[in-house]
Amino acid sequence: SVFHVCQVPVAEGKSVQQTVDMLHKKLEQLGAVKQGNFWVDCETYQATGNATGQPTKLLYVMHNSETPLSSMALFEGGPGLTADANFDVLMVKLKSHFQNAKGHKVESRGTRYRYCDFLVKIGTVAMSSSARGISVEVEYCACVIPGDCWNLMKEFMQSFLGSSTPELPAVFTSKAEGLYAPVDCMDTMSQYLELFGKVRKQQVLAGSGVR
Repeated sequence: SVFHVCQVPVAEGKSVQQTVDMLHKKLEQLGAVKQGNFWVDCETYQATGNATGQPTKLLYVMHNSETPLSSMALFEGGPGLTADANFDVLMVKLKSHFQNAKGHKVESRGTRYRYCDFLVKIGTVAMSSSARGISVEVEYCACVIPGDCWNLMKEFMQSFLGSSTPELPAVFTSKAEGLYAPVDCMDTMSQYLELFGKVRKQQVLAGSGVR
């Protein structure tokens, strides 16, 4: 499969929930069928004991309902690893090295839709239980090479996202020969991490002081 994750702007004059409802309606009009719910979350940890003047290294620990027995850990700027669910217990034991940045948890929760060979997930992105934005994940199940199916994915996304349809993500263009085999869904999670980072920055611009 090839996955693409993007942020969708809230419709003018509408709330986050109203915009999500509009996207649901558009998908259902196309003939997409609901297939349960999904969630993705991200906890931020700060490395402790850094040398004076050194920037604090951040570690992001992420979970995805599609892979419930796994935890994904990504350092800011790479690298990343996939571990079992006990990784969260390990992080508690490593609290003298990595401090949980309270109030920095971001999550996306929402509905899964199936349309032909596409799986679509429309999520509400929340921080501190407050809705901050909208995520859309589109998975094309019939191909593993982005260059071979991106135009088809883009055309499908235009059918319900309109002018909000994104361009080819950097995670695809950086792949050698375009081969893409997300065995551990790390590429998908790095796209969510980028989206969550944008949501955090928007909070800073809004003057809330949240990183």
